[in-house]
Amino acid sequence: MNKVLGFVLALPFSALAAEPVATATAAAAPVASSGMAGQLTQLVFGLLLVLGLIFFLAWLLRRVQQAGPAGKGQVIDIIGSRALGPRDRLMLVQVGNEQILLGLSPGTITALHVLKEPVHVPSATEKSTPEFAQRLMELLGKDQKDKK
Repeated sequence: MNKVLGFVLALPFSALAAEPVATATAAAAPVASSGMAGQLTQLVFGLLLVLGLIFFLAWLLRRVQQAGPAGKGQVIDIIGSRALGPRDRLMLVQVGNEQILLGLSPGTITALHVLKEPVHVPSATEKSTPEFAQRLMELLGKDQKDKK
């Protein structure tokens, strides 16, 4: 893995090291357009290399994050949260069968309330359409009921 990463990182520098040779041969040749085309080609390949490296690192990061404990076997789940201000927030946390309302502020976490009856949270399949989106669809004449 280190060899591949070293090769990928060294590739742009090898192209830069070859530039004086290409420039010297282009200066000897009377055609100036081939030098411009070579520089443009080098620029495009360099850009594609950088973009490819960014996508590869994003893919690798996603793979590494999925390899860790991704929620299976987790005892504590965050049910929901609400920002109260720029630095304060409320969080509803489920621990086993118990739900606890926590107050978070800089430097402190306070248990505000332990709920006797768990709050039912709709799953992703039960999500309702937000009010703004529903109103916009009605205004556009595409009522949600027509889709079903």
